[in-house]
Amino acid sequence: MHDRDARNAWFKSTILAHEPALRRQLRRMSLPAVEIDDVVAETLARAYVATDWERIDQGRSYLFTIARNLLTDAARRKAVVSFDLMADLEVLNVVDGAGSAEDAVSVRDELRRLQTIIDSLPPQCRRVFVMRRVQERSTQEIAAELAVSTSTVEKHLTKAIALVTRALAEHQPPQQKSGPSWRKVKETR
Repeated sequence: MHDRDARNAWFKSTILAHEPALRRQLRRMSLPAVEIDDVVAETLARAYVATDWERIDQGRSYLFTIARNLLTDAARRKAVVSFDLMADLEVLNVVDGAGSAEDAVSVRDELRRLQTIIDSLPPQCRRVFVMRRVQERSTQEIAAELAVSTSTVEKHLTKAIALVTRALAEHQPPQQKSGPSWRKVKETR
């Protein structure tokens, strides 16, 4: 019984105290109220059943990480992932004492710039690029769906990557920014 009381005390002080902040952040992401309640409930449930709960002392970071992972998993189950949603998910990547609002805004701005670049691609290149790089589908699957050869898919993908790379290079500032970029954030996962 003592272990249960200790777990409850830990949960109330370390985890539950950050529930309002989590709800605020989820509302900023424009999620429907029902979905916010589901995400918060599942996040709190997963935090409560943590087996190594005694070692968790950064409750906010732990809670936001669980929520981000839940939303990321839900987004992956959908066919197309919105770049805005992924940018908003990065805001939930909170490490207590590290990172700043400026870093989160910088990542979100880079993702929006990438979305603009992708939107400007020729239609077939854009479609192939999104199917391959966002939906992570194979070139054979894409070829079958578009009724073209895999060689044609590879040519469209090569062209899209070249155009995206060139557009990113043209918009790159002369000095590297100090905050994390979407590339670095993606690599750390």
